[in-house]
Amino acid sequence: MHKVAILMGSETDRAIMAEAVPYLEHFGIGHEVLVLSAHRQPGKVAAFAEGARAAGFGVLIAGAGMAAHLAGALKANSTLPVIGVPLPGGLADGLDALLATVQMPKGVPVATMSVGKAGAINSAILAAEILALNEPALADKLQQFKDRGAKL
Repeated sequence: MHKVAILMGSETDRAIMAEAVPYLEHFGIGHEVLVLSAHRQPGKVAAFAEGARAAGFGVLIAGAGMAAHLAGALKANSTLPVIGVPLPGGLADGLDALLATVQMPKGVPVATMSVGKAGAINSAILAAEILALNEPALADKLQQFKDRGAKL
């Protein structure tokens, strides 16, 4: 099974993005957590995205606040599904990040979750659903999860 990358723009984003980890672990999905800034390390972000498929990743999750360019920077350099998680802070406690993540140009799709903890959790569940398209055992785990009221 492919693994999932959880990326965030800053170490200060870790507490929220860590909310995705128990869900990936529940579904038995391997993952890596990385801090890469679209603004401070654009070359590293591009190199990671370009090599992500070859490195065994199937979905990229990007959490970022304010200008929130990480998801778009990953998508600009990869054909893998990218899920954006806008993080609180900035204008209206995350509205700026939400708009920056959801307003992608034609041809550069990023699935956008809600702001904050719920978005981080939903990103892990959506990643599992994407991977389950080719993994019947994972699809069964997702059905059991739904049958339990979407609770771990």
